[in-house]
Amino acid sequence: MVNSVVLVGRLTRDPELRKTSSGMSVASFTIAVDDSRKGPNGEKVTVFMPVSVFGNAADTVVKFTRKGALVGVIGRITQRKYTNRAGVEVTSTEVTANQVEFLEPKNAKANDESGYSPDVPAPEPQNQAAAHQEDSKNLESIDIVDDDLPF
Repeated sequence: MVNSVVLVGRLTRDPELRKTSSGMSVASFTIAVDDSRKGPNGEKVTVFMPVSVFGNAADTVVKFTRKGALVGVIGRITQRKYTNRAGVEVTSTEVTANQVEFLEPKNAKANDESGYSPDVPAPEPQNQAAAHQEDSKNLESIDIVDDDLPF
């Protein structure tokens, strides 16, 4: 039996950070994931999946993600039952993440105070001849014995 899930989606809201009674961090968020099936009128179907992540990963998620961020979640499906305040028994299904990957560069959506813009190429070194000379020096100092080559 295997309980493993991999999802890629966008956060529908900022993650919420809580602490357990033992002091462990827990981050909760929901991601919107496009389903491969189409709706009855041909429109795309989106699934909203609640996710929880624990420990240092929770602190990192809260620190570096916001609503709309693209993330990859690797974890397992968990299900719990509880009685709500109205006395009704509720079953909740969510993903407990083992790993959360950030799939976009920081501030990719907005060219804010960091000055990052994904369409602008990185600046070239001012003195390319000096850079090439430095690379050549580094390559000359490598000693490789023909017996070490795999071919």
